[in-house]
Amino acid sequence: MDITVIVPVFNEDESIPELKDWITKVMNQNNFSYEIIMVDDGSTDSSWEKIEEMSAKDSHLKGIKFRRNYGKSAALNTGFKAAQGDVVITMDADMQDSPDEIPELFRMIKEEKYDVVSGWKKKRYDPISKTVPSKLFNATARFFSGIKLHDFNCGLKAYRNTVVKSVEVYGEMHRYIPVLAKQAGFKKIGEKVVQHRARKYGVTKFGIERFINGFLDLLTVNIVLKFGKSPMHFFGLVGTLSFFIGFGILAYLSFAKVVWNQYQMTDRPLFYFGLLTLIFGTQLFLTGFVAELVARSSADRNTYIIEKNTGFE
Repeated sequence: MDITVIVPVFNEDESIPELKDWITKVMNQNNFSYEIIMVDDGSTDSSWEKIEEMSAKDSHLKGIKFRRNYGKSAALNTGFKAAQGDVVITMDADMQDSPDEIPELFRMIKEEKYDVVSGWKKKRYDPISKTVPSKLFNATARFFSGIKLHDFNCGLKAYRNTVVKSVEVYGEMHRYIPVLAKQAGFKKIGEKVVQHRARKYGVTKFGIERFINGFLDLLTVNIVLKFGKSPMHFFGLVGTLSFFIGFGILAYLSFAKVVWNQYQMTDRPLFYFGLLTLIFGTQLFLTGFVAELVARSSADRNTYIIEKNTGFE
């Protein structure tokens, strides 16, 4: 199979029939073998009914329904597990991503041998309240990740199948799949300027908090990728350093008290600083120890309750 298109859906019953027809048109024009996987992320409107109805008429469409809303990362991760196409393309369900971009994204993966191609909405139809924070967010993401992409948030991306089978997407990490791919050893990551269309139906599901969460997620993904398998390397190092700083301060004050008898230890602010750093270091070390036990014994964190699916054999 040439292409799998994964579409996370959350309350988009007005747009998904039109989006499905558009994707089908592009696929047929280019003679692609394909499948469309729509993952209903706990919609409360008639999105799932629309997916079931379309799937019954078209074997190319498959649907997965979550029992509740888990988030975009969960939807993508579940779609990745089910994807069979050589090239996996993700796009949002709100019609702001154009399926007309699919042939060129496919070509870049197959002919130019990219592992990941990320869309770049160079010209956006969004208010300044979204564009300015987005630019700041993307600049920060480029700085910390070392990946020179202009638009980490763009939902329109293409992946080699081996990439999506090698990464684990959870929480709010969907923004950083290129970062996860790089850490998994896939180095050829590019981008393509894509069309950004004004929203035709409904309202956006994301507010300003997504940028705050984005910065926190960036910090998380860097720490998790570097120390997730061995958290003791992070907590233990910082904790041990803090412990010995505190121990050294208290040892000096004790020596000064016993040998020189200059002052009461508790009269000096340095005493409390040393005590604080010693306790802080001990707590960090114990945190790292517990985290190491959890990392080595925890089960798969991606347990999403799928209520229904349609179109799968």
